[in-house]
Amino acid sequence: MPNQTDNKKSGNILIVDDDEDILVAGRLMLNRSFAQVITCRDPGTIPELLTRHQFDAILLDMNFGPGESSGRQGIEWLERILKIDPKLVVVMITAHGSVDTVVEAMKRGAMDFVAKPWQNEKVVATLSTAVALHKSRIEAQSLRQTNRALVEATSKQSSHIIAQSDAMNAVFALIRRAAPTDANVLVLGENGTGKELIARDLHRKSARADRVFLSVDVGSITESLFESEMFGHRKGAFTGAVEDRPGRFQAANGGTLFLDEIGNLPLHLQAKLLSALEQRHVTPVGSDRPEEIDVRLISATNVSARELRNESRFRPDLLFRLNTVEITLPPLRERRDDILPIARHYLATYSRKYTTALKSFSAQAEEAMMAYDWPGNVRALRHAIERAVILASGDVVEPEDLQLNYGTHADQTDSTSAKPAVLKLDDLEKATIQTALRKHGFNISHAARELGLTRASLYRRMEKHGI
Repeated sequence: MPNQTDNKKSGNILIVDDDEDILVAGRLMLNRSFAQVITCRDPGTIPELLTRHQFDAILLDMNFGPGESSGRQGIEWLERILKIDPKLVVVMITAHGSVDTVVEAMKRGAMDFVAKPWQNEKVVATLSTAVALHKSRIEAQSLRQTNRALVEATSKQSSHIIAQSDAMNAVFALIRRAAPTDANVLVLGENGTGKELIARDLHRKSARADRVFLSVDVGSITESLFESEMFGHRKGAFTGAVEDRPGRFQAANGGTLFLDEIGNLPLHLQAKLLSALEQRHVTPVGSDRPEEIDVRLISATNVSARELRNESRFRPDLLFRLNTVEITLPPLRERRDDILPIARHYLATYSRKYTTALKSFSAQAEEAMMAYDWPGNVRALRHAIERAVILASGDVVEPEDLQLNYGTHADQTDSTSAKPAVLKLDDLEKATIQTALRKHGFNISHAARELGLTRASLYRRMEKHGI
C-alpha cells in the first residue's frame, strides 16, 4: 500500500559532494521527506543541472578533491550558484572548515551549514526551512512583479495632467523639486482641480515609483472604524473582525499613502493620525504590539489654507507634519489657458468611448467654455464634454450641447424656491443635487452631508445625472 504522505512531499534538493557515500546516504535519507533529490559529485556540472531542473535548496560541500580543506572551492561555487539564480537557498556542508570559513560563506549568501558527520533530523529540518525560504522568495518576487505591473497599468490609466498656463507651470516646478524627496506634501485646491492627479504625479517621479500608491478618502471613513481602517485590526478585536486585517498604513508600506479630504477629519482622530506619524509605527486594534511603517504621505483638502490654520478646525502640530511642502492648485477659472486643451482632450476621449465620429467645437462653443467660471473645475468640464458628445446631433459641438447654464451664480437665489415645470423624480433629484452643490460652493463633503448621502453615493448620482 503506498504511503499516503508521499503526495504531500514538496521541495527539490540538489546534493553536491565528492564523497559517494555522502551522496548515497543523503539521497536515501532525504527521499523520505522531499519530492526530488538529485546528487552530483562534480561541481562543474552544477550550471547544467540548474538549467535542467528547478531546485529549491542546494546542499553544497565546501571542499572538493583530496587534501582540500580551505573551503575556498565551496565559497566560489556558492557565489556562482547565486549569480545564476539569486533566489536559490544554499546550505553548506563542512567537516574541516574553520568557523571563520563558515562565517564567510554565510556572509556570501549561504543560509546555513551542516557539519559532517551530520544528524539526520537536523539536516531534514535545515533543508525544510531552506525549501520554505525559497518558496517565500518566489512568492515575494511574484508579488513585486504583480505590483510593478499594477503600478505600470495604473500609471497608464491615470489621466495625464493637461496644462500650459503659467499658474500650472509653477505647480509643476514644485512637483519636480518635491517628488524625489520623501517629504510629506499637502495639496490644497477646490473640488475637481485634480489633487489626486498631482499626488500620483509626485509618486511616479519619486524613488517609490515602483511601489504601491494607495489612495484613501478620509472623509468617507466612519469615525468608529477609523483606527481599524487606517491601522488594521486583529481577529476578534470587535464584532465582525473574523480575521487579521492590515490597515491602510501597512498596505502602503514602502510606498505612498494619499489621504484625500484630510481637512474633514475630526480633531480627536487627527490626534491618532499625528501619533502614528510622530512615532512611525501603528498598533492594530486588538493588539499591543506596534508595527513599524515606512510611507511617504501626501494629503489633500479643499479646505483653504486660512481655515486649516484655525486651531479649532485643524491641529497645528498635525499640519506641521503634513505640509513640509504645500502645493496649491488654482481653480480652472484662474487658468483659462488650460480650458480648451483639456476640453479637446476629453472630446477625443469621449468620441472614442461612444464610438462616434471625432467631433470638434464650434467657435461659439469655445467662447462659451472660455467665458464660463466652471464652479466644479476640471471635473465639471469633463462631465460637460461627455454630455455634449452624447447630445450633439452632428460632428460639431454647439454651446447648447454643453448645457452650461445650470451652474451660473445668477440663478442661485431663484433655484431654491422655483417650482419645477415637470415633476419627474430624476429631474427633482438632479435639481436638488445641483442646489446643494451650489449652496456649498461645490464642496462634495458638505453637500453630501446636507443631502444625507455618503460622498461615494453623491458621486454616483452626479455621474448618473451628468453633473
